[in-house]
Amino acid sequence: MRVGVLTGGGDCPGLNAVIRSVVRKGVQEYAFDFVGLRDGWLGALRNDVVPLDIADVRGILPLGGTILGSSRTNPFKHENGVRRIQETLAARGIDALVVIGGEDTLGVAAELSRQGIHLVGVPKTIDNDVPGTDYTFGFDTAVGIATEAIDRLHTTAESHRRTLVVEVMGRHSGWIALHAGVAGGANVILIPERPFDIDQVCAWVKSRFKFNYAPIVVAAEGAVPQEGQMILKDRSLDEYGHVRLSGVGEWLAQEISRRTGTDARTTVLGYIQRGGTPSAFDRWLATRFGLHAVDAVRDGDFGTMTALRGTDIIRVPLPDAGTRTRVVDQSLYAEFGVFFG
Repeated sequence: MRVGVLTGGGDCPGLNAVIRSVVRKGVQEYAFDFVGLRDGWLGALRNDVVPLDIADVRGILPLGGTILGSSRTNPFKHENGVRRIQETLAARGIDALVVIGGEDTLGVAAELSRQGIHLVGVPKTIDNDVPGTDYTFGFDTAVGIATEAIDRLHTTAESHRRTLVVEVMGRHSGWIALHAGVAGGANVILIPERPFDIDQVCAWVKSRFKFNYAPIVVAAEGAVPQEGQMILKDRSLDEYGHVRLSGVGEWLAQEISRRTGTDARTTVLGYIQRGGTPSAFDRWLATRFGLHAVDAVRDGDFGTMTALRGTDIIRVPLPDAGTRTRVVDQSLYAEFGVFFG
């Protein structure tokens, strides 16, 4: 059997660990032949395929990014997209695909599966918002990077007696903001799941200054004020219809400064969160996902996705494009309210 591997969407620590484990087990135990599709679904559309064997995956376990490249290409936005993918698979003799991606990439995979393409999904995203799995690889690394940044910002905030607003990734879910904010001792944590009251935020900031401490505010990029207006610098859309988020941190700093009469500055972590070497946990989880994805291909269990449930790797149906993302439960967020202000 010849198996194609592709990585789609934003780059994520642990992608190379999946590729490595898929190829190693597939070749050594099942005698599969592998090829890689360059730049996600774009490679499938363009018939851009490269050989992939054990020699190609040696030494890539600790590397960030993806040796196959990635893109946010949506084949359904391209003329004859499905037919072009089918032609690529036929021309290259590819019997099945291992698709490594987040909600958008896997949503495309689900639709292609319904149209008869044999594939198995592997969930990845630093946002940890893919439904059906307790955790996605990449999340632990992102939280670690954000937590370290918050730890460092505490010292400069205290030195200058100013509020520092830390904007982290999280379009629809606040998992990074919540985990890193709690771990880093933030005084305010704002998530997309719960529109915030700017007056309450400023009250928490003032309360912190009363004790001669400088506040740290952690905000997910998708956090919005109660009025419901998204804070955006750029209103352009990608091929999945998503706005390019950024701006809530800067808006918060301006409002805090204006309303409290104190200095406030913004740090936007951005792509730093998903770059660099993956954490030990992300390498471990990505490796397990890859091993079980190859087993699903061997079993012919297509249209499924590997998932972490507790400590077990299971198979679940691929999430549809319209499936609701995995979000922070309000009760979990409320647990940490005692630390605000």
